[in-house]
Amino acid sequence: MTGEQEHTAAMNVKQVALRLGFSDCRIAAVHGPADHGERFLEWVGDGRYGDMDWMAANPQRRMEPRVVLPGARAVVCVALNYYTAAPEEGPGPAGARGRIARYAWGDDYHEVMDGKLRDLAAIMEELGGTQRLYADTGPVLERSWASASGLGWNGKSTVQIHKDWGAWTFLGEILTTLDLLPDAPARDHCGSCTRCIKACPTAAILGPRSLDARRCISYLTIEHKGAIPLEFRRAMGDRIYGCDECLEVCPWNRFAKDSREAAFAARPYVNGWRLRDFLTLSDEAYRQLFRWSPIKRIKRPAFLRNVCVALGNAGEVSDLPALEQAAADHDPLIAEHARWAIEEIRERSGLR
Repeated sequence: MTGEQEHTAAMNVKQVALRLGFSDCRIAAVHGPADHGERFLEWVGDGRYGDMDWMAANPQRRMEPRVVLPGARAVVCVALNYYTAAPEEGPGPAGARGRIARYAWGDDYHEVMDGKLRDLAAIMEELGGTQRLYADTGPVLERSWASASGLGWNGKSTVQIHKDWGAWTFLGEILTTLDLLPDAPARDHCGSCTRCIKACPTAAILGPRSLDARRCISYLTIEHKGAIPLEFRRAMGDRIYGCDECLEVCPWNRFAKDSREAAFAARPYVNGWRLRDFLTLSDEAYRQLFRWSPIKRIKRPAFLRNVCVALGNAGEVSDLPALEQAAADHDPLIAEHARWAIEEIRERSGLR
């Protein structure tokens, strides 16, 4: 392609992306491995990925788009704003409630993003390219390519930050063999701010852009499949799926705007359910309640494990009957955390 053709093709791709509902679309040129690849290898080498073994498998494939797609010339990077204002708490029954990370309030973003990316990739095929698309599901260092494309910068919390949308965005990528005019890389606008580092409840952010997933509440409540380490249980507070602490304190989120994507609207269980209500869920009831949500992916034992820890931190004596029933659950993961929660409530309430 000539320079003019590359520019025209890139503009066409961006216009289609915006029409499909993406908040922004930028393009990075592929000349080799992703930037910050060495930092990724160091992170893997230190074992900071915890149970996420797929992160350590074949790192070269994750770093180099041309291993995934021979002949890749560009990465089309998209962002989708998912910010939704907190719903008002209704007049429901009294009792402790849990916190769910904002990105999981509505429908599963993997499916929402995947549908839009497939539509965009179909248009790109008409331009003659071969594509591979990913929405947090494949071997691609998405934040490195997003930064290279000008789609925000990697914040000190390791979360991507966009000047217009803040940190409340999902990222998606399409690797392509098309020649597309690239955008200029983004500049880092974090400055001297360290609010995210100071706010982390478990000190998982070791320093600027240095995260130990094994300490992160999002990792512990979502990716980790075993028992929550005792040293982190109280720090989890009332969080039952993910953690938004480093996002909530970021000054760039003052620019946050409500998402136009209806699929991200908060479901009733986000603030309408008491923590102990979740303990009544059978396997089938769990699947039905969260059938459209990313929460379904961690399955009932891990989710009720999280609920028990939250009750141990925020629950009251009135929650003990539900926890005692959970302590008899056939799944040992639920039972052990329920027993821990019972002891925490009893100690806090002077019932020993």
